This record gives sequence, structure tokens and C-alpha cells, in this order.
Amino acid sequence: QLQLVESGGGLVQTGGSLRLSCVASGSTFIINRYSDNAMGWYRQAPGKQRELVATITSGGNTNYLDSVKGRFTISRDNAKDTVYLQMNSLKPEDTALYYCNAKGRELSWRQYDYWGQGTQVTVSS
Repeated sequence: QLQLVESGGGLVQTGGSLRLSCVASGSTFIINRYSDNAMGWYRQAPGKQRELVATITSGGNTNYLDSVKGRFTISRDNAKDTVYLQMNSLKPEDTALYYCNAKGRELSWRQYDYWGQGTQVTVSS
């Protein structure tokens, strides 16, 4: 079992910044089991589909939603049990509930997919 605990959401003005944190606990060894195992952030606004914002693999590769490139940065600590999302130049359209996700393989044949509870980000105009 893997638990994901998120923090850092809040209310900011347009152009402001927030840093989201996601701490993993439990069977954290599975995160680094394979180099393509990934942690990431998704977001969902009311009445809209959930979308992937950014991911980072155990091997260090990153991927971003086009609309956040150059503004958001995903990173992890040395132990790879915490993932961060630094959000700069925030816009009202970034307002959403942000979820932390851990997805990959425990073994070559056994996959996992865990989610945090979500943290609210609200950008006022």
C-alpha cells in the first residue's frame, strides 16, 4: 500500500506562485523499482475532465502539459519519495483541484496506480 499526502494549495492572485508537495509513504520502494515508474500531478476543474499536468519518472525524465510549459516545474527529492510542483505565473485557468499520482510497476508483470486526496488551487483575477 502506498499513501500520497498533498499540501501547498491555496488562493493566489494572477501572476502569483504556489509550490505543491506530495509525500509518499508505505511501500515507497516500488517508486524506484523501474526507471520509467512515474509520479505526477493531475488537475480537474468543476465540470471539466481531469488532465495530466506534469510527470517525472524515477529515471529523471519530465513531461508537461503544453499550457504549463515554461511556468510549472516538477521535481523530486533525493530519496524520490516526495514530488513537488512549482507553479509560477499562475493564471485563472489554472484554478482546479490538483491530485498527486504514482503509477508504474511493482514487478514486471504487476502494475500500480495510486492517488492523493487532492489540494485546491484557486487563482483570482
